Amino acid sequence: MTEPGAVDAAVKRLALALDALDAAVERRRESDRNEDGLASQLHALGVDRTRLAAALDSEAARSRRLEDTNREIAQRLDKAIDSIKTVLATQE
Repeated sequence: MTEPGAVDAAVKRLALALDALDAAVERRRESDRNEDGLASQLHALGVDRTRLAAALDSEAARSRRLEDTNREIAQRLDKAIDSIKTVLATQE
């Protein structure tokens, strides 16, 4: 038969091994939770990036329209100034 001391030692080793296994499982669960959290954050960043890219495209198009309008207004002002100069020159 086996000695009671050997059985007690085996039970203690088993208990320590089970504790180590529980700790490893808990670390893995925590790691999985962190991974899920990071995946969620990454998805949110992707959504934000897409939204910001669309907003940037929209503002770039608006800026081009404003520049075109500004050029058109400058040309009209130049023509108006030339017309006024012509009228004033004919009155002298």
